[in-house]
Amino acid sequence: MPQSLVKNYIHIVFSTKSREPLITDDIEKPLHTYIIGISEKLDCPIVNIGGYYDHVHILCDLSKKVALATLVEKIKVQSSKWIKTNGSKYSGFYWQRGYGAFSVRASAINPVIRYIDRQHIHHKNKTFMDEYRDMLISSKVSFDERYVWD
Repeated sequence: MPQSLVKNYIHIVFSTKSREPLITDDIEKPLHTYIIGISEKLDCPIVNIGGYYDHVHILCDLSKKVALATLVEKIKVQSSKWIKTNGSKYSGFYWQRGYGAFSVRASAINPVIRYIDRQHIHHKNKTFMDEYRDMLISSKVSFDERYVWD
Protein backbone atom coordinates (compact mmCIF):
# COMPACT_ATOMS: atom_id res chain seq x y z
CA MET A 1 0.00 0.00 0.00
CA PRO A 2 1.76 3.20 -1.16
CA GLN A 3 -0.27 5.67 0.96
CA SER A 4 -0.83 6.11 4.65
CA LEU A 5 -4.49 7.02 5.05
CA VAL A 6 -5.48 8.11 8.54
CA LYS A 7 -8.53 9.68 10.21
CA ASN A 8 -8.24 10.01 13.98
CA TYR A 9 -10.86 12.16 15.65
CA ILE A 10 -9.80 12.95 19.20
CA HIS A 11 -11.78 14.66 21.98
CA ILE A 12 -9.23 16.40 24.23
CA VAL A 13 -10.16 17.84 27.62
CA PHE A 14 -8.06 19.74 30.15
CA SER A 15 -8.66 22.29 32.85
CA THR A 16 -7.03 25.32 34.32
CA LYS A 17 -4.74 24.60 37.26
CA SER A 18 -6.84 23.83 40.33
CA ARG A 19 -9.89 24.40 38.11
CA GLU A 20 -9.67 28.16 38.63
CA PRO A 21 -12.45 29.95 36.66
CA LEU A 22 -10.02 32.05 34.61
CA ILE A 23 -11.49 31.59 31.13
CA THR A 24 -13.78 34.58 31.37
CA ASP A 25 -16.34 35.61 28.77
CA ASP A 26 -14.04 38.30 27.38
CA ILE A 27 -11.13 35.91 26.72
CA GLU A 28 -12.95 32.67 25.85
CA LYS A 29 -13.44 33.23 22.10
CA PRO A 30 -9.98 34.78 21.52
CA LEU A 31 -8.42 31.87 23.45
CA HIS A 32 -10.30 29.34 21.34
CA THR A 33 -9.24 31.14 18.16
CA TYR A 34 -5.62 31.10 19.31
CA ILE A 35 -5.81 27.36 20.07
CA ILE A 36 -7.31 26.73 16.62
CA GLY A 37 -4.31 28.50 15.07
CA ILE A 38 -1.84 26.38 17.03
CA SER A 39 -3.61 23.19 16.03
CA GLU A 40 -3.84 24.16 12.36
CA LYS A 41 -0.07 24.83 12.22
CA LEU A 42 0.40 21.23 13.38
CA ASP A 43 -1.95 19.93 10.66
CA CYS A 44 -4.54 18.94 13.28
CA PRO A 45 -7.67 20.82 12.22
CA ILE A 46 -10.13 21.51 15.00
CA VAL A 47 -13.66 20.33 14.29
CA ASN A 48 -15.06 22.08 17.39
CA ILE A 49 -13.80 23.82 20.49
CA GLY A 50 -15.61 24.98 23.60
CA GLY A 51 -15.61 24.70 27.32
CA TYR A 52 -16.39 26.59 30.45
CA TYR A 53 -14.67 28.97 32.82
CA ASP A 54 -12.31 26.29 34.10
CA HIS A 55 -11.68 23.94 31.17
CA VAL A 56 -11.52 23.38 27.42
CA HIS A 57 -12.90 20.69 25.12
CA ILE A 58 -11.23 20.25 21.73
CA LEU A 59 -12.47 17.92 19.02
CA CYS A 60 -9.81 17.63 16.36
CA ASP A 61 -8.58 15.47 13.52
CA LEU A 62 -5.18 14.30 14.76
CA SER A 63 -2.53 14.43 12.03
CA LYS A 64 -0.71 11.23 11.18
CA LYS A 65 2.51 13.25 11.60
CA VAL A 66 1.95 14.54 15.15
CA ALA A 67 1.87 12.63 18.41
CA LEU A 68 -1.10 13.40 20.63
CA ALA A 69 1.17 14.37 23.54
CA THR A 70 3.03 16.83 21.29
CA LEU A 71 -0.20 18.44 20.12
CA VAL A 72 -1.53 18.89 23.66
CA GLU A 73 1.82 20.16 24.96
CA LYS A 74 2.11 22.78 22.22
CA ILE A 75 -1.50 23.92 22.68
CA LYS A 76 -1.10 24.25 26.45
CA VAL A 77 2.34 25.90 26.46
CA GLN A 78 1.66 28.37 23.66
CA SER A 79 -1.87 29.31 24.75
CA SER A 80 -0.76 29.77 28.37
CA LYS A 81 1.98 32.16 27.26
CA TRP A 82 -0.45 34.00 25.00
CA ILE A 83 -3.21 34.44 27.58
CA LYS A 84 -0.73 36.03 30.00
CA THR A 85 -0.17 38.81 27.46
CA ASN A 86 -3.83 39.84 27.80
CA GLY A 87 -3.57 41.72 31.07
CA SER A 88 -2.51 41.33 34.66
CA LYS A 89 -5.65 39.39 35.62
CA TYR A 90 -4.22 36.48 33.60
CA SER A 91 -0.69 36.64 35.05
CA GLY A 92 -1.38 33.58 37.20
CA PHE A 93 -2.94 31.53 34.41
CA TYR A 94 -1.78 27.92 34.12
CA TRP A 95 -3.24 24.76 32.67
CA GLN A 96 -3.42 21.58 34.73
CA ARG A 97 -0.52 19.20 34.16
CA GLY A 98 -2.53 16.35 32.66
CA TYR A 99 -5.28 15.96 30.09
CA GLY A 100 -7.87 13.51 28.88
CA ALA A 101 -8.05 12.33 25.29
CA PHE A 102 -10.73 10.09 23.88
CA SER A 103 -11.06 8.60 20.41
CA VAL A 104 -14.27 9.42 18.59
CA ARG A 105 -15.65 7.32 15.76
CA ALA A 106 -16.81 9.22 12.69
CA SER A 107 -20.47 8.39 13.32
CA ALA A 108 -20.26 10.06 16.76
CA ILE A 109 -18.82 13.38 15.59
CA ASN A 110 -22.12 15.28 15.56
CA PRO A 111 -23.13 14.30 19.12
CA VAL A 112 -19.67 15.35 20.37
CA ILE A 113 -19.97 18.67 18.53
CA ARG A 114 -23.34 19.29 20.20
CA TYR A 115 -21.94 18.26 23.59
CA ILE A 116 -19.08 20.76 23.25
CA ASP A 117 -21.45 23.50 22.05
CA ARG A 118 -23.62 23.06 25.15
CA GLN A 119 -20.88 23.37 27.77
CA HIS A 120 -22.18 26.59 29.34
CA ILE A 121 -25.64 25.04 29.71
CA HIS A 122 -24.27 21.69 30.86
CA HIS A 123 -22.17 23.24 33.63
CA LYS A 124 -25.04 25.01 35.30
CA ASN A 125 -25.77 21.62 36.89
CA LYS A 126 -22.49 19.71 36.80
CA THR A 127 -18.93 20.52 37.85
CA PHE A 128 -15.95 19.88 35.62
CA MET A 129 -14.72 17.28 38.11
CA ASP A 130 -17.98 15.33 37.84
CA GLU A 131 -18.03 15.67 34.05
CA TYR A 132 -14.43 14.52 33.66
CA ARG A 133 -14.88 11.61 36.07
CA ASP A 134 -17.94 10.51 34.06
CA MET A 135 -15.95 10.74 30.82
CA LEU A 136 -13.19 8.56 32.24
CA ILE A 137 -15.67 5.97 33.52
CA SER A 138 -17.72 5.84 30.31
CA SER A 139 -14.51 5.46 28.28
CA LYS A 140 -13.33 2.67 30.60
CA VAL A 141 -10.16 4.55 31.54
CA SER A 142 -8.53 3.23 34.71
CA PHE A 143 -7.62 6.05 37.06
CA ASP A 144 -6.75 6.78 40.65
CA GLU A 145 -8.68 9.81 41.90
CA ARG A 146 -5.69 10.89 44.01
CA TYR A 147 -3.68 11.62 40.87
CA VAL A 148 -6.32 13.08 38.56
CA TRP A 149 -6.51 16.58 40.03
CA ASP A 150 -3.95 19.32 40.53
